Formats: sequence, structure tokens, C-alpha cells
Amino acid sequence: MADDGAAFAFTPAQGIAGQSLWDKVHGPLPAVEWRLAAPLIEAIDALKREKNAVVLAHNYMTPEIFHGVGDFVGDSLGLAREAARSEAAVIVQAGVHFMAETSKVLCPDKTVLIPDLAAGCSLAASITAADVRLIRQRYPGLPVVTYVNTTAAVKAETDICCTSANAVQVVEWAAREFGVDRVVLLPDEFLARNVARQTRVGILAWRGRCEVHERFTAADIAEMREAWPHAEILAHPECPPEVLEAADFAGSTAAMSAYVKTRRPRQVVLITECSMADNVAHDAPETEFVRPCNLCPHMKRITLQNIHDALLHGRFEVTIDAAIATRARASVQRMIDLPPPAAPARYDLIKARHHVDVELI
Repeated sequence: MADDGAAFAFTPAQGIAGQSLWDKVHGPLPAVEWRLAAPLIEAIDALKREKNAVVLAHNYMTPEIFHGVGDFVGDSLGLAREAARSEAAVIVQAGVHFMAETSKVLCPDKTVLIPDLAAGCSLAASITAADVRLIRQRYPGLPVVTYVNTTAAVKAETDICCTSANAVQVVEWAAREFGVDRVVLLPDEFLARNVARQTRVGILAWRGRCEVHERFTAADIAEMREAWPHAEILAHPECPPEVLEAADFAGSTAAMSAYVKTRRPRQVVLITECSMADNVAHDAPETEFVRPCNLCPHMKRITLQNIHDALLHGRFEVTIDAAIATRARASVQRMIDLPPPAAPARYDLIKARHHVDVELI
């Protein structure tokens, strides 16, 4: 339904014009849903032209958003870079709230919209700026590295941000820059444990967890091996370490996508959020995707309808206190200014490295 209660009507012209898009989404998106999506996509494209707007779509968006209206698509690091480079007047964040805050931090003069204010994140909710200040008091002199999955207020209290694609690189940079052998890495406990297995730098970690990835277990992997013995299993580093140990490959969403596109496995399982497989499938038509995934309830709050309404009504605008934004920008910009990693971090190499534990704060 349109915002005023009237339905967008599907026309034969939209069917013809949208054929290339339909070719991308027809696997996971039934034809009846395409007839509802196509008019909305056309309306969103018109509003983007009218408002000089772009849509930044995360890998976990549903296919009709990812392929249909995303001007820039990718993982958190890629979207942060695109936000910084964008010349659009309006950015619509097809993702969760911390991503929209990051875009606003990097683009203070642009209007940044989040289509649903309730699109949160369990990791971002797991730690506060006050927590980080207390950690600094307890561990003076140690650099604090913050996963990008945090609020702007938390980023403002830290030295540099990271994503799963560059966390090992950032941790090692922070240790060198501060001349220390230990680094605080917040707030994802499992990411911290998995980073610790890739570096000689000691890691102090928080107890935050992603509600999507923490639910996967090594027993799940064993069951998948039995059910699909020829499938290659790829896991995200927000999963527990024992899941990564059992997988064939582990890395960020960008790394998993690159693996599938370059290796072209006959059958693959992506141990991450459900829409990831749907969105990668178009670029690997010969690969069969087994989909024992977990849905992110926050990502799924973003729809074509509320993207349309966000553009139409200029809602919901993300605002950040200027002082907080300035300090948060410094930590995000330090991450962006680092040379991009030669390749997104691989976390499955733990099999060939020392096994260490982290110190939980």
C-alpha cells in the first residue's frame, strides 16, 4: 500500500522495464511479490531523482531492496566508505540505526534517513559510552578499538573503529601506534575471540553478542555436513569460535561473497543472516545455496514501503550531538584512512595458528 492508503498498481510497462531486475530476484522473490514490489521500486527511483538521494543497502537487506533500490550495496565498511564519498543531498540507510549514525557522522551536512527507528542491533545495545569511559579508567594507556556495530556515543569514546573485514588489521595498527601488546576490542565477544586467534596482540573483550550469529553451534555444522556432505560451509566471525573451527572458510560478508563469486562452489552454506545467500546467488548461478540461516529481526524492519515513505516525507532523520559527532568522526575516519586490507580478513586460518583466549572485561 502507498503511504496514503492507495495501492501502487503494477503495469505491463513495469514488467518490461524491470525484466533485468526480475532476473536477479526471481529465485527468492515469488512472482506475486514482484508485482507488488515493481511499482514501489519505480516510485522510489523517481523520489531519489527528485530529492537527489541515494540508498545504501547492507548485504542483509531483502533482494528487492538490495538489487532493486540499493545505489550502493555491501558490508558495513563498504557502506561507510560510500557514505563518505557520496555527493547526494540525502542518504537513506537501508540497514540498522548504527549504520545510519555512521553515515551521519561522516556526512554531517547531509540529511540521513532511517526508514524505521526501531531497526536496532543487539551489539549496539550491549554497551554504552559510560561503559567505555569506565573501561578506560580501568585500563589506562590501552587503545580502545570499537566494532562499527555501536552507537555514535560509544564511537566518540574510542580510538578507532573496525569492521569484521579489517578487525585484525586495526587491532595490530592500534598496538603499534600506542606501543602496547594488548588492545581493548568492543563489544562483540565472539569477534574478539576470533581476532585473538589471528594475531599476537592480546585482546580484552566485552560480552556483547550478535543475536543472529550467536545462535549457530558446532552441532549445527555437523548436521549440515551429514545432510549436505559436498557443501562448502562459510561462517561469519560473529559466530562462536567453535563454529569457525568447523567451517571451511570464515570471513566478513564481503569475504564470503568474494569466496563464492571466485571459487564458484557447487554447493555452499552461508552461516549468517538469511538474505546474504539470496543476494549473492545472482552472481553465482551455478552454485546451489543451502539456506539454514537465521533472520535478523532488525534488518527485516526495513521494507520498500518504508524506504518510499522515508523519501516522500523526509523521515526519520538521524541527528547527533555536534560534539559527539566530531569525536566519533575521528575514530571512524582513522579506520577509513588505513590502507584497505589486501583482502578481507579470513578467520578460518585459526586452524594453523596458536589458540589463545581473551580477557573478558
